[in-house]
Parts: sequence; structure tokens; C-alpha cells
Amino acid sequence: MTATIRKYQLLRKEVIKQLYYSKMLTLTELSTLSHKSLPLITSAVNDLVNDGYVLEHGLAPSSGGRRPLTFSLNPQKQMYIVAIAMDQLVTRMVIYDLLNRPQNITYTLSLNLTDDANALTKLIEFIKSNIANSGIAAQQILGVGIGMPGFVNTNQGINHSFLKSPNDKSLKEYLKKSIGLPVFIENDSSLVAFAELKFGIGKGYDDIMVVNIGWGTGLGMIINGNLFKGHNGYAGEFSHIPLSQSNKLCSCGKRGCLEVDTSLLVLVEKARIQMAEGISSSLENLFKDESKLPGDHFLDAAKAGDPVAISILSDASFLIGKGLATLIHIMNPELIVLSGRGAIAGKFLMAPIQQAINEFCIPRLAEHTEIKVSDLASESELLGAATLVVENCDFA
Repeated sequence: MTATIRKYQLLRKEVIKQLYYSKMLTLTELSTLSHKSLPLITSAVNDLVNDGYVLEHGLAPSSGGRRPLTFSLNPQKQMYIVAIAMDQLVTRMVIYDLLNRPQNITYTLSLNLTDDANALTKLIEFIKSNIANSGIAAQQILGVGIGMPGFVNTNQGINHSFLKSPNDKSLKEYLKKSIGLPVFIENDSSLVAFAELKFGIGKGYDDIMVVNIGWGTGLGMIINGNLFKGHNGYAGEFSHIPLSQSNKLCSCGKRGCLEVDTSLLVLVEKARIQMAEGISSSLENLFKDESKLPGDHFLDAAKAGDPVAISILSDASFLIGKGLATLIHIMNPELIVLSGRGAIAGKFLMAPIQQAINEFCIPRLAEHTEIKVSDLASESELLGAATLVVENCDFA
């Protein structure tokens, strides 16, 4: 492949990416966003129209003068993305088209990454069987994007925390060979942040921090409009900031980590202890329903106003706010987004987090940082996994 052909392929890919994130754009807008000349963009768009990836969408709203044509991705182009969102206990899967429209239900698998020695085998079978049941041919799938917890080295395709591949080979390559499709992996909190930047309330911001509230407490950082991952790709281990006053041992092997007082698993355990001590709570009946995880029951109870759940959640949120106050001093972000599974508890998170920031953060910094609850919530990681494919696949 010549350098000229490769450059043109990258230009086509850039056009598809910009339309994927923005839905509809004019040629001038595409030229500005891609930093390419208008003639080059026009040629690439015409080529993609002929290939069925792009279609004319109509005239842009009038701003004076001749109204330009807008372009969008073709909803009839039968190319698909497999998006996988994993946490420590549950794995979810959705197949999207290029307009991020789900082609099926959200498949769910209970998968304990810590205790299940066969977790990797089960994950592979889960993905393969759901693709087979979808009726979508392999050649129509652009790739599989997987967001997973742990220390993920994207370049090497390794997760140093979970899902060890046989003989310590690249997890990414092992999955690719086993599934028979291109596979891309990334830390879950990084993908949550990227989804908030591209599709959520972080869109249009340059410097944001996204807190992924779930079984752990993750962090994704956007700096100058780009995902910041640090020197080795491990930046954002928010849950291991030593802010806890307890002497509990964290899963990382250290003591004092934020996670030991803020993860959903810990909050559930605190609720169980209080109920065992005779404190009344709706959680007593909710926990009997094994069709949902205890952490989800806990969040439901908090949303419904259960005093035990609200009190425990408030204490955890205050500690998260204390950690965020530290990060605000260092990063000075425009926006903090509360996202992930725990974001459904929205308003019950906001007050104690804001209280902690007011107490521990320099006002001049705090007053210039907005805090918002995600409107993507638990869907953010699935969308982030889809973007992982769009960012890395080769569009034929």
C-alpha cells in the first residue's frame, strides 16, 4: 500500500468518525473539524457516498446566503459494532449500527471477574453466541470494543488485573483469534469519559473529569479535548487515593484507599450491618430479590428515599467529593461529570459532593468547576466501547 493510498484511507476514516460523533455536518464543517482542505474533504465525501457509507441529508439551516448541503452516515449501510461493557460482576453487550441504534436487546451475563477461573472462556462464548443469534454476518461487523475494569495497557492489549490470557499472551490478540473479529480493549472509566465527551453533557468541553461510580470508583480525564491516560495508560486510579480513615485492606493490597468506603459493594455491606443491628430498611425485602444485584437494589432504595441507603450513600459521596476537591486543585477542570451505574442516584450524590468541595476546595477554583450528573449513566460504557471500535477499526 502506497503512502498516498494510506493517507486517503485515513481521510475517509476521519470523515466517517466526524459524522458518527456529530450526526450531520456540512463540507465546510468537516473540513474544519478534520483540519483538511475543502477539496480533499469533498473528494472523500463523494467517494463515501458512492460506497454507501454517507448520504446527502438536505440543506443546513439558513444563516444568510446560499444554504449548504449537509451529510450524514447512511442508516441503510449494514455495518455494525459490537460493544461490551464489563464490570467486576456483570457483563453487558449490545450490537449497534453506525447511527448507534441497538440492533437487539442488551445481553447480560453474570460474570465474577475476581473469583471465576473460567471468566475468559465464558466471556468468549457469550460474545460468540450472541453474535450468532443476532443473524448478523461476521463480514458486516467492524469490530468488538470491550470496556473492562483494571489496569489495562491498550497498546499491548493486556489487562494486568483481570482476564489473564493463556501463557500470558496479549488478551486483545487472544480474543481476536477466539472470536474471529477485530477486538479492542480499554479501561472502563476511560471509555465512560470518552462517551461523555462525544455524546453526553461533556460534549463541547475541553477539560473535564468523569467519575465512574459503580463497584469501584473510577475516573476518566479529558484534557484539551483528548482522553488523558498518563505515561503508561494507567492515569485515573481515583479509587486508590488514600483518603479512607479505616484500616481495611483494599483489593489493590494497600490500606486507606477511597474504594474501601465508596464502592457499591462496601455500601451494600454497610447496609447489611445496620439492618443486622436492628435498623429498619426497605433493603431487607429488596435484597431477597436475587433477580437484581444487591448494589442495584441499594441504588433503587436510595432513589426511593430509604433513610439507611441515603445516609450510607451520603457519607460515601462526601468522601468522593473530598477526593474531587484534591483533583480540582491539581487539574482545574471546567466540568465534573458523575457517571456510571451509580449516576442513577443523581440528586443524592450531588449535595454531599458539593458540600465536601465547598469545605475542602479553594473557592476561586471551585466556583469555576461545574458538577453535573450524566444523562447517559450506565449506558455510557456501552457507547464508549462502540467509540473504541470507530476510533481503531479500518472502514473498508
